[in-house]
Amino acid sequence: MNRMNRRECLQIMGRGAAGLIGGASLLRGDAGAAASGADKKPNFVFILIDDMGWRDIGCNGSTFYETPNIDRLARQGMRFTNAYAACPVCSPTRTSIVFGQYPQRTGVTNFIPGSRAGRNSRLIEPPNAMQVALEEVSIAEALKPAGYVAASIGKWHMGGREYYPDKQGFDVAFVTGGSHWKWNVNAPYKPQPGEYLADRLTDEGVKFIAENKDRPFLLYLPHFAVHIPLEARKELLAKYEAKPKPAEGQNNAIYAAMIESVDQSVARILRTLDELAIADRTVIFFMSDNGGLSVKEGPNTPSTSNAPLRAGKGYLYEGGVREPLIVRWPGAVKPGSACDVPVVSMDFYPTMLEMAGVEPPRKHRLDGVSLVPLLKQSGSVRRDAIFWHYPHYGNQGGKPGGAVRQGDLKLIEFYEDGHLELYNLKEDIGETNNLAAKMPEKAAELRRLLDTWRKDVGAKMPTRNPNYDPAKPDEWGRPPATAQTR
Repeated sequence: MNRMNRRECLQIMGRGAAGLIGGASLLRGDAGAAASGADKKPNFVFILIDDMGWRDIGCNGSTFYETPNIDRLARQGMRFTNAYAACPVCSPTRTSIVFGQYPQRTGVTNFIPGSRAGRNSRLIEPPNAMQVALEEVSIAEALKPAGYVAASIGKWHMGGREYYPDKQGFDVAFVTGGSHWKWNVNAPYKPQPGEYLADRLTDEGVKFIAENKDRPFLLYLPHFAVHIPLEARKELLAKYEAKPKPAEGQNNAIYAAMIESVDQSVARILRTLDELAIADRTVIFFMSDNGGLSVKEGPNTPSTSNAPLRAGKGYLYEGGVREPLIVRWPGAVKPGSACDVPVVSMDFYPTMLEMAGVEPPRKHRLDGVSLVPLLKQSGSVRRDAIFWHYPHYGNQGGKPGGAVRQGDLKLIEFYEDGHLELYNLKEDIGETNNLAAKMPEKAAELRRLLDTWRKDVGAKMPTRNPNYDPAKPDEWGRPPATAQTR
């Protein structure tokens, strides 16, 4: 079926649904016919947290934040200790999850709409795509031939209304924007006064699961929490304000309360699956889109500390790209297991396809690898290295650069001056001991590997700013307030 016919098919399916963009699922009448043998195919629930750091959950070492339900999910599944986002900021990582590709292939290499380098920045940033082209095949579209119904409920951030989830194969598109208390939605639903966004998204997720329990489904649940502005429910905030706090590190009471809200969301999703007796055939993925915000950016920040990892959101250091990842796959994953093999956010797409027994779409190149062998502990993955390319100035202070991890070694190349930093992550998780001068041949080898990869994916590089004046301070700014940011 060609692209146009597939989209026409989706539109026809949408006319048979109650509120395609409103958060309701397909009508009962076509449920049986849509997925013969549905009991043989797993359901997928993908919970994506915004700006949650690697150490922001109890099972990864946090002692101030309380995440009993996320920790329970880890005890029931597999916890990955070397899981990475494709980018240190949000939109590119989201594209990598939904489309299974390095962000450089889609052109979305910064958050949408992106920062604006100032007149005196050393480099001129390459353009950042404002959306993913409709010709790209989403995971929802790839699963469609197998009878799956799909929902995207929450923060999309991969393009404006003409590029919303319903244009990318999702049958339900509940897209939200704004803040945690004063939020808006594309659906025919009016947020109620005092309605906390994380709670509403969970309500919609629970409803979608219940209405589609008899057919295979994909629920993509990208929360806006725990992103700034830091806003929490009063009763949870009071709890953490009264709790003894360490002098430094993780001690932000507002952020802690927001963490608990998403933990409660996880609890409700798990309880719904149990009550509907479909937990045993539902795979759950839990991850964040980039590192925790560890610098000042708005009121009541920094949000968190990623220590012992270096830096955080907006940086190519581990604090910016290493993420909490838990996968629960009943009957396949050994409960309470852990995996230290490096994995990355492009891997979810081929993983779900293999779990569902679905062939990858033709003419859609996938950069990830299936994690099924790791999850079943039946083998490893074939991959030489993991790469990053962030040719932008981050609002958090990060500078344009690229990185590659091969084995335990990680090289970072900074594009402003070309200097290299090389770290052995097994011995130096905090990236404090730069080995580039001690291992120049290895640093040069990894730099060549990074350059070869950039050419393969068509990565766009920043260029020199002819007006740069080293006697003046660097400048870079924020996107226009009126820009589309969903």
